[in-house]
Amino acid sequence: MSITPPAGPRRVVFDEPEFGAPEAVEPDDLDADVSRETPRLPRPSHPRTLVVANQKGGVGKTTTVVNLATCLALGGLRVLVIDLDPQGNASTALGIDHFEGVPGTYEALTDQTPIAQLVQRSPESPGLWVLPATIDLAGAEIGLAAVMARESRLLHVLRDFTARHSFDYVFIDCPPSLGLLTLNALVAADEILIPIQCEYYALEGVTQLLRTINLVKGQMNDGLRLSTVVLTMFDARTRLSTQVADQVREYFPQETLATVIPRSVRVSEAPSYGQSVITYHAASAGAQAYLAAAEEIAHRGAAHVEEESVR
Repeated sequence: MSITPPAGPRRVVFDEPEFGAPEAVEPDDLDADVSRETPRLPRPSHPRTLVVANQKGGVGKTTTVVNLATCLALGGLRVLVIDLDPQGNASTALGIDHFEGVPGTYEALTDQTPIAQLVQRSPESPGLWVLPATIDLAGAEIGLAAVMARESRLLHVLRDFTARHSFDYVFIDCPPSLGLLTLNALVAADEILIPIQCEYYALEGVTQLLRTINLVKGQMNDGLRLSTVVLTMFDARTRLSTQVADQVREYFPQETLATVIPRSVRVSEAPSYGQSVITYHAASAGAQAYLAAAEEIAHRGAAHVEEESVR
């Protein structure tokens, strides 16, 4: 799949905007750009909701969410990114305003505000929408401590949103912890995508995440399944990266993508311009790897749907 990069990078604005929060999106606008053409990537028969989680920090969770979502959207699919990390890095990388006071994930969780009133369209692609996160989200766990069924707050608003608006993929970017925010994501999702960096201690912490997944499956979300493992920060010059990749494939033979994401300066630079690496530098090794990974995810999802229909 070829991508035409924009004329130039959009440098992200770090200072607080002068004109306040962006206007709310009218619900009708969410469906105004539904393509009547066949997308370049296969469309799943039902929306796929993937939570991207790993309580170990620095493994490439947000980078993976941002770039996979952009690739799928540029492939003709409709994608929603839910930024559930108070740092709001996914919002920044997708060119979305998320300064203090901007309504987003916090309002969806605490007030159950409909997602359609909170999402913003990303400049990365007409088919890419973002539910932004602000620093307010850091107080959500305390604010929801006494609320009944607090672990399913995201599920309710997301279910209502996808019932009213047509989306192919929903990605939920989680903070590097297994607290209430990540628990909400696990309850709301159908699938789990785990990024694992090709470095020492790569699998450390994944065992605890798998225990949490099994707990959620048994008590709150029976349909949750680990569908995808993405190897990130692969350095072909080192034997260690190859050894870690082999070890991960041994643990997760079916779930691990064939595509590995290499270490790339362009991938690291892109967020500072408020862009994904796909639109920042499409010819870079990192961009090409994420394009290949997105295609693999899309085709795997379509194949999985076909297998279920045959059964």
